[in-house]
Amino acid sequence: MHNGIYFYEKPQNEPIKAYTHGSPEKIAFKETLAKMKEVKIEIPLIIGGKEIKTGNIEKCVSPYDHSQELATFHKAGEKEVKMAIESSLEAKKLWESFHWSERVAIFRKAAELLSGKWRNTLNAATMLCQSKNIYQAEIDSACELIDFFNFNAWFLTQIYTDQPISPKGYWNRTEYRPLEGFVFAVTPFNFTAIAVNLAASPAMIGNTVVWKPASSSIYSSYYGMKLLQEAGLPDGVINFVPGDGPVVGNIVMDDPNMSGIHFTGSTKTFQTMWKKVGQNIDKYKTYPRIVGETGGKDFVFVHKSAKVDSVVHNLIRGAFEYQGQKCSAASRAYIPDNLWDEIKEKLINTTKEIKVGSPEKFTNFVNAVIDRPSFNKIKSYIDFAKNSEEAEVIVGGNCDDTVGYFIEPTIIFTSNPNFKTMEEEIFGPVLTIYVYENDKFEETLKICNETSPYALTGAIFSQDREAINIANKILYHAAGNFYINDKPTGAVVGQQPFGGSRASGTNDKAGSALNMMRWISVRTVKETFEPIEDYRYPFLEER
Repeated sequence: MHNGIYFYEKPQNEPIKAYTHGSPEKIAFKETLAKMKEVKIEIPLIIGGKEIKTGNIEKCVSPYDHSQELATFHKAGEKEVKMAIESSLEAKKLWESFHWSERVAIFRKAAELLSGKWRNTLNAATMLCQSKNIYQAEIDSACELIDFFNFNAWFLTQIYTDQPISPKGYWNRTEYRPLEGFVFAVTPFNFTAIAVNLAASPAMIGNTVVWKPASSSIYSSYYGMKLLQEAGLPDGVINFVPGDGPVVGNIVMDDPNMSGIHFTGSTKTFQTMWKKVGQNIDKYKTYPRIVGETGGKDFVFVHKSAKVDSVVHNLIRGAFEYQGQKCSAASRAYIPDNLWDEIKEKLINTTKEIKVGSPEKFTNFVNAVIDRPSFNKIKSYIDFAKNSEEAEVIVGGNCDDTVGYFIEPTIIFTSNPNFKTMEEEIFGPVLTIYVYENDKFEETLKICNETSPYALTGAIFSQDREAINIANKILYHAAGNFYINDKPTGAVVGQQPFGGSRASGTNDKAGSALNMMRWISVRTVKETFEPIEDYRYPFLEER
């Protein structure tokens, strides 16, 4: 019995720990990291709260050290995928009957656990598995995930309080139901927070979930699942099902009870899934909600009035943090010719200072890319630029996979605004620069807008407000997250809801109430206190 309307105050963003030399948090983190490196774990499927071992095993290997085997993980087959679907449907009967405060309490507890004893564990798992330095791990697997838990809980309370008007004699109410069926969460390697949130946010509303994590981040995703279990998530609400994409995906999307897809990954994969849903549309019990955040070819546009030092350092952070493996990473830049010589010199000299290597050495700014296919893909783009008459690698360009998948931060200069590396997503530490005549500002803005099929993030650097206004207008549909005098990365939950359109996704804005609404099926209830006793309307009377 819940005889109360509960109030949950708007949360504050989780403070980012600095991990300065000799600090208690750095010492404690290093101890956790050392302990986790010593133990190779076995990762099962988790279906209905039970650990399932299929015997179809793959290895989790650290990207920055091929000799560091972190775990083995079991992969789902047809039997296990169907078991996960059945578990989701069975668990939903109880889960959707929970009062919203009971569901929210579990995820708020997960946030508390993660801000405390789980923080180092999940950060260390993210460093080991995804080759993130301590700062990149901290802002991801600790702070952003804590914020997702806390803010999504608050967004939910705000949604529930939105009620219609009730004229005298009537009581109108809006009920915010979970979807009828289960949600399929397909998650990426690059952010632990996104991976866990894609499963957790629909679950918070009362949905149950089949979660297929990316194979290259099984290790950290597994720890995220264990965190939720410790927080008290009931069995079967989220079913953790590692496996090959086509095996898991085809079975799930063929099931008539699938009511939604929560996806982050490649544009091509998302389009394939959408086509599959379209082919199956007549068999589903309800039209599935399809929510996806996909690729990006994110731009930085520099006006002739911009501050050079700010441009240089924002380009470096935007392009090279986490090896450019962010959907939002700065990948193409447009520089005016009046600033190019100064920017070029400082950009080259500063990039040469960047240290590349293991994230366990805390002086390294750039670490390894995620795996062999990514390494080969990124290297192929660099090689293409080296061999082209339209481009020049002005700094970096070296690749080394002998110990880990290391690629130097690389800057390409091109004379062609439609050069391959200006148009195609690379997903690595590669920035391509095109220099334009500063009196062709608007003309080049239009080129920027039309160059890429994506529309995720972008930035304008200028000290001229009129120029900012012009860029804002011309680039109106070019980015779902637009930054003024700041890099195009680093969206914060509750501050900059994240997502883009065009080929970048459905723009349903993770980190906001907009995303939470996608997992809700609304029911309106009208109660009449004095029902009519005659069908006749007054206008029928004629004298």
